[in-house]
Amino acid sequence: MEILELFITFFKIGLFSFGGGYAMIPLMEKEVINIHHWLSLSEMVDVITISQMTPGPIAINLATFVGFKTAGFGGALCATLGVMLPSFVIVLFIARSYEKFKELDVVRRVFQGIRPMAVALVGSATFLVAQTSLIDVNTILIALGSLLVLKFTKISLMGVIIIAGVFGIILYP
Repeated sequence: MEILELFITFFKIGLFSFGGGYAMIPLMEKEVINIHHWLSLSEMVDVITISQMTPGPIAINLATFVGFKTAGFGGALCATLGVMLPSFVIVLFIARSYEKFKELDVVRRVFQGIRPMAVALVGSATFLVAQTSLIDVNTILIALGSLLVLKFTKISLMGVIIIAGVFGIILYP
């Protein structure tokens, strides 16, 4: 029964999350931490962090981790399929319909309304990670330094991850 619950929960997350992986985090937090208690807040932040260093979308990585932790390989498979299926179906529908309807005023206005909501969802995810990760001056400096390096230099994301990890080793013996 746990496998079906994983599929349904992650299907809902996939169906009602707009704006990409980070926009899914607030809904995942509600479902995974508050309702089902499959992860603690600290575990979820750790999985989000790991997802940044591994290939694939954050939602799929998180669903796979939660599914595996909860019900093994079958749980991982069901949670991953659950989170992917709504997007797959919606994108197929939009791909068929977008060219026909993209010039309609109502479609343009709908997208004008959804874009700022997606920014709010990403901001909510940022707040979630920040409240458990920015715990002292050193973590705040690593975060700000990483942001500035990513924004104003050509150092790759992997390079910044490695540098932040080295600072973690140095600052947290």
